[in-house]
Amino acid sequence: MRGARRSASLRVSLLVAAVISAMSLAAMGLQYRVTAQSLDARQAELLAADLASFAALYEQRRIVALREAIEFRVASTPPAQVLYLLTDRGAKLAGNIDAWPAGLAPNGSDFAATGAQVFALAGVEYVGVARELPGGFPLLVARARTDTLATLNDLRQLIGWVALALVAVSLLAGWGISRAVLGRIGRLNALADRVAAGDLSARLPAPARQDEFALLQDHIHAMLDRIEALNRATHRLSDSVAHELRTPLNRIQQRLAGLGEDDAALAVREEIRATVRIFDALLDISAAEAAQGQRPGLVPVDLSELAEELADLYEPLAEDEGMNLTTALEPGLHVLGERSLLAQLLTNLLENAIKYCRPGDEIRLGLWAEGDRIVLEVRDTGPGIPADLRGQMFDRFTRAERDRAKAGHGLGLALVQAIAARHGAKLLLPETAKGFAIRIVCPKLDATA
Repeated sequence: MRGARRSASLRVSLLVAAVISAMSLAAMGLQYRVTAQSLDARQAELLAADLASFAALYEQRRIVALREAIEFRVASTPPAQVLYLLTDRGAKLAGNIDAWPAGLAPNGSDFAATGAQVFALAGVEYVGVARELPGGFPLLVARARTDTLATLNDLRQLIGWVALALVAVSLLAGWGISRAVLGRIGRLNALADRVAAGDLSARLPAPARQDEFALLQDHIHAMLDRIEALNRATHRLSDSVAHELRTPLNRIQQRLAGLGEDDAALAVREEIRATVRIFDALLDISAAEAAQGQRPGLVPVDLSELAEELADLYEPLAEDEGMNLTTALEPGLHVLGERSLLAQLLTNLLENAIKYCRPGDEIRLGLWAEGDRIVLEVRDTGPGIPADLRGQMFDRFTRAERDRAKAGHGLGLALVQAIAARHGAKLLLPETAKGFAIRIVCPKLDATA
């Protein structure tokens, strides 16, 4: 779950960073475009002003006045900022360049600023107007784009640095937002984990502020209150039924003991004893389920020693039935639990294996550690569980039709499941080529703790 939370946090951070960066870059791109258009418009205005002044002089004294004006402009303008050239049949009349730029052709005969052309000369980019005046006098008026290009280049660099800063800030903002949001989700997940482990009384402290998460938390608490109340009512009902029925059954059994030892009385007494055992098993299951997720009452238990003691106890019984009980127990494995309940769990599994296996079958009890977990396994080569009952085998009173003749009431595996849940263990049913196998995986306790 922690890896999933990190992944979700990363996705939220990247999403927030991407949205902020995209919006900021779009705004800066628009600003760059507006600035470029403004600079180009300013340069076009200056070019139009030059042409307008030349047009006024040309109207007064034609080429002579135009020539004098160009010479004056050349003398008063910094080099490489403005280009002026007036020629007559290839000969230079005035200007600050000696020859017409290659590839540039006049595209009109007036002084209008339309039809401006962009060209390069001596490594400098210009935008200018080329005209051929009446009488065959080519005229070029152009302004360098050096300042415009330098300004745009500085602006691009600034945008690049600002974009990097925005990405860093937006990632930090996204991380903060995701931490705040996923942190509150994590609290709800932690509550769900505690409830899944059996602690129905688990609750979260009141939130600091009322928002959608606080409302969700209130709904979850209300749901848990309802579930806890229904669970208590169910356990009280089952306990009451079992207690109330077991008492009169015990009285009936005592009275039957004084009626003699004929077959009818013995049969009735045996049926009553079996019924009492059913209620005892139901009470054990109810008690284990009620204590699920509660730590009080749990103590360190040497599971290796307990498993060896029970294997020694049931090995002669298996031999009497013509079966072979073997063990593979890793020593020194401890769990936090109730020794009596763990003994009852192992007893049920071993008795079930001996009950349903046939002479010649193998029964194997295994115990080993896998990382921070302990695996307890009982495996046999008996008839196994019918495929149609595998999904119901832990339900109470579930038995296969073929086993109806054997003693029992279908409560053994239900009790095993309740005891496993009491200890925070998981039940697994590994695939077997023959027979039946069940694994109980529970948290490992450090023996030195």
